[in-house]
Amino acid sequence: MSSVKLPALRAERIVRSLVACGLTVVRQRGSHVILTKPGLERPVVVPQHRRELPPHTIAKILSQADVPLEEFLEHV
Repeated sequence: MSSVKLPALRAERIVRSLVACGLTVVRQRGSHVILTKPGLERPVVVPQHRRELPPHTIAKILSQADVPLEEFLEHV
């Protein structure tokens, strides 16, 4: 991972940034938003049941979404 520190963020900002990075919101089921984009093996799930998601959870979401950290931070 790069030397850029990942901040804790609200789920709404994460979803908005992922959409700006090319993902599409497929649906929301309960407190989870499901996103996808062509080329991904599995959909990406963003939980919305906390005020802010911790950095390690955001890092896992970015890994699943195949989105580089620098690109994600440009859209935050």
